[in-house]
Amino acid sequence: PPLLLPCVVKRRDCLSCGGGGMTERVAPLAYTLLIPMYNEEAILPAVLPRVSRCMREAFPAGSDEILFVDDGSSDRSAALVEEYRAESDPAVRLLSYQPNRGKGCAVRRGMLDARGETIVFTDCDLAYGTDAVIEMFTFLGVHPEFGAVIGSRALHPDGYRGYSRARLLVSRVYRGILRLFFGLRLSDSQGGLKGFRRAAAQEIFSRCEVDRFAFDFEAILVGEARGVLFGEMPACVVENRPHGKVHVVRDGVRMMRDLFRIRRRVRRMRRKTGAEA
Repeated sequence: PPLLLPCVVKRRDCLSCGGGGMTERVAPLAYTLLIPMYNEEAILPAVLPRVSRCMREAFPAGSDEILFVDDGSSDRSAALVEEYRAESDPAVRLLSYQPNRGKGCAVRRGMLDARGETIVFTDCDLAYGTDAVIEMFTFLGVHPEFGAVIGSRALHPDGYRGYSRARLLVSRVYRGILRLFFGLRLSDSQGGLKGFRRAAAQEIFSRCEVDRFAFDFEAILVGEARGVLFGEMPACVVENRPHGKVHVVRDGVRMMRDLFRIRRRVRRMRRKTGAEA
């Protein structure tokens, strides 16, 4: 069953939080664009019409949703999304909870709440642009063998364009650690563009626990342990902004601690799966 989280959820037409309470039954959609957010009121006035226009131009009306997951923001992020939904685009939907838990929590909650049969998530700053979002939906459509697809910066010749030397070094070191000590086989785990089929998302994220930055790697390892086949699509960062929400030392220590916990959990999961087989 989905992991129950001790946070208060406010939503108008979302599925229930799980465990007690009523669940509103809704018809499935073809596509969900999932955008986690935390204190993004400065950029939302530009982001909202941009993603709305992107989805309206790509898909028939009524076939998609744009799901913003508010990770305990203290500003007007949630209010701006609700206002835009009411005034401009009913396909926009908000899931909001308190307190702040981390991006991993926001993505997990959104994946388990999404109505689309295909779900793509990207960051609120749209670092990969909107064209890449549609390319990810298309890639999943023409590759039915994959349950999930990773947007890989390592596979794109300009994948790390605009990165500072320090950020590029940290990314390379982290990727090397994942390969050497934790068995990562994909070329990129931390990119902010990923796509999932709904069945795969439910299989993976109902078993995930990490709330912060190592959640991407957890999803990949859990998915592989559950038999989900991952594909990779070249992806390029086209818009960079300062990453002031990341503290290299503090978050690096936390991430390493999470990585070892993930490895232990997934090893137990693999043993249990083997025993059940």
